[in-house]
Amino acid sequence: MDSVESRRNAITALINEKGQVSFAQLKEAFPDVSDMTLRTDLKNLDSSKRIVRIHGGARSVEVVVGTDDYLGRRSVRNVDAKKAIALKAKEMISPQTAIFLDSGSTTTMLAAEMTDKDNLIITSSISCAMELARLEHPQVLIPGGSLNRYSMSICGMQGIEEIRKMNFDLAFIGVTSYNDREGFACNVLEESLLKRTAIERAGKVIALMDSTKVGKHSTFSFASLDEIDVVISDGRLPASFLKVCREHEVEVW
Repeated sequence: MDSVESRRNAITALINEKGQVSFAQLKEAFPDVSDMTLRTDLKNLDSSKRIVRIHGGARSVEVVVGTDDYLGRRSVRNVDAKKAIALKAKEMISPQTAIFLDSGSTTTMLAAEMTDKDNLIITSSISCAMELARLEHPQVLIPGGSLNRYSMSICGMQGIEEIRKMNFDLAFIGVTSYNDREGFACNVLEESLLKRTAIERAGKVIALMDSTKVGKHSTFSFASLDEIDVVISDGRLPASFLKVCREHEVEVW
């Protein structure tokens, strides 16, 4: 196999692993390759249907349009970062508090790390509920709705209406992407509405996101930085994002 094909295979593997990458991330991963060569590689891979070029980077063809990708695929990406986020997040949880636990691979990791306290936990995530089933003391509620087989969650207007009648001490919200223009966003309309409703009903809103989510694009915005109290991440957030958080008085863990 020649060096060009080897490099293109490596680029494809990286994009498939991350789901979506920016051109800056590609340059960091392949520092000895010129910008022109990388752009030619992306054009070739896009033409051969191995990846999908997007503005400012590339997306895996394995990511299904109109979804936030299969939970199983997301759960094996950035595992160490998600574990670090989950361990920080669980320190925020006190006994006898009401918690909203969003769907997603990072919130599922948090559910797996939670200790056996007498909390009321409302979750739209089937995978979170399965992790919480090992605990004796929490009361776990799952709002009604339709199954999203990609995220293994329940969504729809029924669940949104139920959540609208609840109040939470903490809401842990999963994030697909963040950029300064769109704010926090995901790729499923009903899930964006559910997230927004949970945010409106929470005393404190905590966004769980690893650093790879910054600068990405998603279709449906659900919150601005002004609506988030805490961002819990992996310690590798870009300086520009940290600066914006300080300006909006958002804590970063």
